[in-house]
Amino acid sequence: MEQEPVLNGHNKEEFPPSHTAEHLLNQTMIRMFGCERSRNAHIERKKSKISYTLDHKPDRKEEKAIADRMNELIAEDMPVTFEFVKRSELTEDTTGKGGCFEGVSLDKLPEDASETIRLVRIGDYDVCPCIGRHVRSTAQIGRFEMLGTNWDEEKRSFRIRFKVIQ
Repeated sequence: MEQEPVLNGHNKEEFPPSHTAEHLLNQTMIRMFGCERSRNAHIERKKSKISYTLDHKPDRKEEKAIADRMNELIAEDMPVTFEFVKRSELTEDTTGKGGCFEGVSLDKLPEDASETIRLVRIGDYDVCPCIGRHVRSTAQIGRFEMLGTNWDEEKRSFRIRFKVIQ
């Protein structure tokens, strides 16, 4: 039996449905607004908040589109899987198409991150390094509810407050 690799320690206990929703929301924002994954998230069981740097303040129609898309993705019941890879596999181009794990960024990993990285994959929708806890499929998240948003014009920061209802 193959032994599971040793990864970095993890200092928090996520609520898997909210944490998995965070992954979906990150990819949704990337696809809808062309931004990066959030670097400022506080994900909890009762209420979560996450911020993105955007080129404009989303209007009500765009906010509704975010929530609608999240609930569509959850309803798709995509599998949430993980795999272990070496850092070098994330930077080598073994496919001739820009890398075997295109779009995977290591820039949020701590400097002392292990050589082995755990990638979390949500269907064909999202893949990113993560050592947190997740649900087994998106249908286990429940319903995504946007509680409100804030816009900071100076920082170009769009904050979303949300919860998942099971």
